[in-house]
Amino acid sequence: MRFNCRKWPLLLIVSIAAGLGAADTFQAKPVDQYPHRQTSEKVTIAADQLVTDEQAKAAFGKLNPWRYGILPVLVVIQNDSPNALRVERIHFVYVLPDRTRIDATPAADVKYINGARQPKGIPGPMGVHLGGSKNPLAEWEVEGRAFAAKMIPPGQAASGFVYFQAPLNSDAASLYISGLENAVTGKELFYFEIPLSGR
Repeated sequence: MRFNCRKWPLLLIVSIAAGLGAADTFQAKPVDQYPHRQTSEKVTIAADQLVTDEQAKAAFGKLNPWRYGILPVLVVIQNDSPNALRVERIHFVYVLPDRTRIDATPAADVKYINGARQPKGIPGPMGVHLGGSKNPLAEWEVEGRAFAAKMIPPGQAASGFVYFQAPLNSDAASLYISGLENAVTGKELFYFEIPLSGR
């Protein structure tokens, strides 16, 4: 059997592209396609909480963070103002119907929330060695898909997930967002409070 070596690079490129496509296919929709959104000073912010396995699948694959006590909320910010928007000091709070306020957990800390299960001793020829099991919240998607923008130019959008250690979620909850600044004037924008029920 003869192999055509000239086709190998093409096969390799196709294989790598297919692998990358399978690993990272999530993309936020335009801000106006989300039902839960608010506009102020030509800035629109949409929020969408992911609770079910089906909702979480596109962003996190087999992992549903909510099953581990971490509520992921997708945030999309569209800047239609004439000036750049500074978002490095943005602050997110999940507000329950009884007005309980829960600050967002930094994405880098999520993998430590529940901790990995205790390693089990596995007998072997050299005695017992420890075999660990990875914390499911340590999957790359959690930190890799987090909201990380520092600046949003005019006419551009930024998106990503914020995470909350919420004891429960509610359609009557809201997402409170503050700390956005006009990068030219330095003036802080009025806060946003987005009802997650759309009501």
